[in-house]
Amino acid sequence: MKEKVGFIGLGLIGGSIAKAIRQYYPEYEIVAFDKNKEALALATQESVIDVAATTIDGNFHQCSYIFLCAPVVYNAAYLKQMKEYLHDGCILTDVGSVKTNIHKEVEALGIGKYFIGGHPMAGSEKTGFTNSKAMLIENAYYILTPSDEVPPDKISRFEKLIQSLRAIPLILDYGQHDYVTGAISHLPHIIASSLVNFVKDNDTGTELMKNLAAGGFKDITRIASSSPTMWQHICLTNRENISGILGKYIESLQDFKALIDSSDGQSLYRNFDSSRNYRNAIPSASAGPIKKAYAVYCDIIDEAGGIAAIATILASNGLNIKNIGIVNNREFEEGVLRIEFYDEASSKRAAQLLQKFRYIVYER
Repeated sequence: MKEKVGFIGLGLIGGSIAKAIRQYYPEYEIVAFDKNKEALALATQESVIDVAATTIDGNFHQCSYIFLCAPVVYNAAYLKQMKEYLHDGCILTDVGSVKTNIHKEVEALGIGKYFIGGHPMAGSEKTGFTNSKAMLIENAYYILTPSDEVPPDKISRFEKLIQSLRAIPLILDYGQHDYVTGAISHLPHIIASSLVNFVKDNDTGTELMKNLAAGGFKDITRIASSSPTMWQHICLTNRENISGILGKYIESLQDFKALIDSSDGQSLYRNFDSSRNYRNAIPSASAGPIKKAYAVYCDIIDEAGGIAAIATILASNGLNIKNIGIVNNREFEEGVLRIEFYDEASSKRAAQLLQKFRYIVYER
């Protein structure tokens, strides 16, 4: 009998995992439920799923894997409905970026022997099935938080599945996971959102800040475009960790302010130098929780058809452009034209092509 995989939710992450399974295991049967009927229809039309379930029903019997891919607060609620479809050969998992609440619910329901928490540390500011892609989790860490009752052979089997989808499995305790992601994923989103709101609330009457805030500002606040509902849920479900981490960060900002107020140039330099060195030491080989932007910057002559010529060169060589535009504020950028791609390989190939055509190109 061929393997069957079930999905509750076909958004960005659920849709991407389903597409990856379809790509690497075309013989698997995939059944999915989503409240969004358009997502189900599109997934069926693209042959990503075999069965579009309008309710959580008998279609989920005999699944080897069931992925809960709804928003964090809903995944815990779906556990009760999934209980009757679990069997000894089934692995139940989720993809939420907060793990404590769902693990406690699993323990309360007595279904720990089936459950391996999961968190693919990849994503995008874009949401929904239409933005999902099989390569989203490639080379990304995929955190696994097995319950204490789950057998070792199930953990090994799930690790192998994740590896076969080209992701990098890493096993953590669920409490440790929530603390770590609170600092490297949840805090940056809060900072980005608060920074954007700060600029909005303190802008000039003619919106000078908004109009000049291109380049570096847009890059570091890009993640503020993420789903507000998702981040509302994350803050509420990882409240204690985020609050503690945010308190420490506020203290660090106050320390920075004190250095500026006292004109302590030597300490300011040490802070900037330390952050530069640590940031440069962060490995770039694998994706973290915040998706990297793959972009090149290019000097072009201000003449009609300049952008079109570059777009033609890239398109004729099979490169898909995610975004392209002139950078007017060049405080943090070296090139006037910014071209963003969907993956690192495309970005590097584009840089080589444009250099071949004698364009001055800057990579970041």
